[in-house]
Amino acid sequence: MQLIDSHTHLYLPEFDDDREAVISRALDKDVAKMLLPNINMESLEQVIKMSDDYPGICYPMTGIHPTSIREDYMQQLKAVTDNIKKHNFIAIGEIGIDLYWDKSFIKEQETAFREQLRIAKKEKLPVVIHSRESIEEIINILDDEGTDGLEGVFHSFTGNIEQAREVIKRGFFIGVGGIVTFKNSGLDKIIESLELENIILETDSPYLAPVPMRGKRNESSYLLHIAEKLAEIKKLPLKEIAKVTTANSINLFKLQ
Repeated sequence: MQLIDSHTHLYLPEFDDDREAVISRALDKDVAKMLLPNINMESLEQVIKMSDDYPGICYPMTGIHPTSIREDYMQQLKAVTDNIKKHNFIAIGEIGIDLYWDKSFIKEQETAFREQLRIAKKEKLPVVIHSRESIEEIINILDDEGTDGLEGVFHSFTGNIEQAREVIKRGFFIGVGGIVTFKNSGLDKIIESLELENIILETDSPYLAPVPMRGKRNESSYLLHIAEKLAEIKKLPLKEIAKVTTANSINLFKLQ
């Protein structure tokens, strides 16, 4: 059995004391690959270093997280473009719009998102989309920009069933993490109605640890709890959950 953590921030300071042990625990739990979405230009060096240190296990993405978009966003976007030819990035991410934390730079977030979608199309890379309280806005932008030649995932999906179907209809995957294990999230009912072929698994570690680890620092080894919850929801063997979701991640990100 093989699992892929399609979204983990293992390069953050929260893992500085035991990063190697965290990766070892993940491998022991059949999490064979860990994909690293970037946050901003300050984090990119560590994303690349981790991918160099753990080839075939950790894979880098490049992009600007919406909560990192400020007045200097054009400068940051230039850094994304300048770096894109220098490394084997598997995706543009994590990008998107966040209407939860801070709405001060909404226009800049939208402009940066559009520009990064265009970069992804030009470079023929998938996108990893952050859509906290902004799914409708993002769908509208995707329709405006056009989704021909574009694929990706709505990471840590928390929308409703209609939104999930609209996302899938446009050729995107649904990223499922620890929230699906939360008692009152309602995400389990949505996932029950979706085809497994439209789902990839993630932890978003160190955030959003699944039950029974909720409240602790999340890590990639906990992906097994998420896969087990999907097996329960879908009434399928765990190995089938692993087989299909792993194939989905491999195909989306063109992993070797």
